[in-house]
Amino acid sequence: MINSMTGYGGAQGEADGMVYSVEIRTVNSRYFKTNIRLSEAASFLEEDIEKLLRGTLSRGTISYTLHLKNISAEMLFDIDESILLAYIEKIKQAALSSGIECHVDVGNLLNLPGTLSPISPSEEKVEQIRQAVIKISQEAIERLKQMRATEGTALVADLNGHCEVIKQDLDKIRERSDVVPQEYAKKLRKRIDSLLASAKLKLDEETLVREVAVFADRADISEEIARLDSHLQQFTESCQSDAAAGRRLDFITQEMLRETNTIASKASDSEITRCMVDIKCRIDRIKEQVQNIE
Repeated sequence: MINSMTGYGGAQGEADGMVYSVEIRTVNSRYFKTNIRLSEAASFLEEDIEKLLRGTLSRGTISYTLHLKNISAEMLFDIDESILLAYIEKIKQAALSSGIECHVDVGNLLNLPGTLSPISPSEEKVEQIRQAVIKISQEAIERLKQMRATEGTALVADLNGHCEVIKQDLDKIRERSDVVPQEYAKKLRKRIDSLLASAKLKLDEETLVREVAVFADRADISEEIARLDSHLQQFTESCQSDAAAGRRLDFITQEMLRETNTIASKASDSEITRCMVDIKCRIDRIKEQVQNIE
């Protein structure tokens, strides 16, 4: 069954004095694209997370966010005292030169660039963080995939509905295409008889048959109908069998539209033309929905 490219998955967990929170959002895209946001303490995990996402998702723009919270006494950041003291000294000098009384809030100074730097964790700590993040990320991905699969089911129902209506219109066109040459022959005979009546001339039956045969050959749409019917069958089968069928469905939709345009250009009947307009509208809706499929 196909999957939607739009979805959300989140997961949280606690391990070794750290609380982890992962959020993954995906939206439509022609290709695979990631946007990974990590705290400085976990920046070494970017390659692992990129590999994990590429191994489980095939298409879409994926926004991944990891939040860390330390609930143990272990420090994740170190304070650069020399830079902090330099900020304090600069503030005091500026206060003296301007004659303004100033009280320095050291806590606010920690937000200034360079005052805090992440402590390089030990190899053991790095591995603990990696395992915890990968595990929680996998949980978030599974929830994301469940949501994408649920939306994919709804997409299949909508796409199958459009395909069913197109098949019904195609059946009408197939029946009508067999009648069009006969009606053309009647109209042509009536018109020629009317023109020749005043001249008291008789219509050459062989010429009429030849003219009708040329028209029937020029307006023959049986091959295009068969190809469009085949494309519809391939489309519905791909919706059921391939989870990552977005590109294939997009290609089939383009072929469906091409055959529809050919039928519309060859048709010389108002009823067939009316059906083709309805079919093209349906294919346009299908094309829009296919852009949401992984």
